[in-house]
Amino acid sequence: MDIMFWVTIFLIGFAGSFVSGMVGIGGSIVKYPMLLYIPPLLGFTAFTAHEVAGISAVQVFFATIGGVWAYRKGGYLNKQLILYMGVSILIGSFIGGYGSKLMSDDAVNLVYGLLATIAAVMMFIPKKGLEDQNLQEVNFNKTIAASLAFITGIGAGIVGAAGAFILVPIMLVVLKIPTRMTIASSLAITFISSIGSTIGKVTTGQVEYVPAAIMIVASLLASPLGANAGKKINTKILQTILALLILGSAVKIWVDFF
Repeated sequence: MDIMFWVTIFLIGFAGSFVSGMVGIGGSIVKYPMLLYIPPLLGFTAFTAHEVAGISAVQVFFATIGGVWAYRKGGYLNKQLILYMGVSILIGSFIGGYGSKLMSDDAVNLVYGLLATIAAVMMFIPKKGLEDQNLQEVNFNKTIAASLAFITGIGAGIVGAAGAFILVPIMLVVLKIPTRMTIASSLAITFISSIGSTIGKVTTGQVEYVPAAIMIVASLLASPLGANAGKKINTKILQTILALLILGSAVKIWVDFF
């Protein structure tokens, strides 16, 4: 492979992981379409949707470690929320990751488009009056949290995304969790989810290990930088950035279908 190909993969991983750490996503909402479209655009061999999903699953596992480490202090990690949603999404993501072997590339892309569209719509639903809530007094519906996490896990496991890009709007809009707690806790839940999707992808031979390793190195460097930057930015700006990223990715996927 050309050295410029590996440089391109590294830059995709670095840019996506910085954003993932900043807005509390595993980065696949950005890196899935980047890995799918940028290499062939620059004249390199294109990855299949299965290969992109496999690389994404492994990379997200490591990207979220850096983000969670950066948020470990400050009281933003809601352990009860992480437990209920984490266990459910772990089961769902393994089912999706393992079962995706039986799906076509178009079907994998279709699932990604559906997830991104749902997430984009949810991010634009207004949310008011929760930012002043005491972090120690945050409550949520445990049944709804676990059920939505399981369903999200299946879809996210298919595309190797770990589900944070749809978990975030679910936590903000449905469960009414404050923004900074959502960002920190979603990274922890995403890490748990990525365990299931990674095992599913690896055991079915869907992972390209060298590109995945390059993405991992980029993630470990960029994700903590993004998380630290996220602590200093207004929460409204973070939500807007996330919504625009999700919407842009959804539009691109659907345009390619029609």
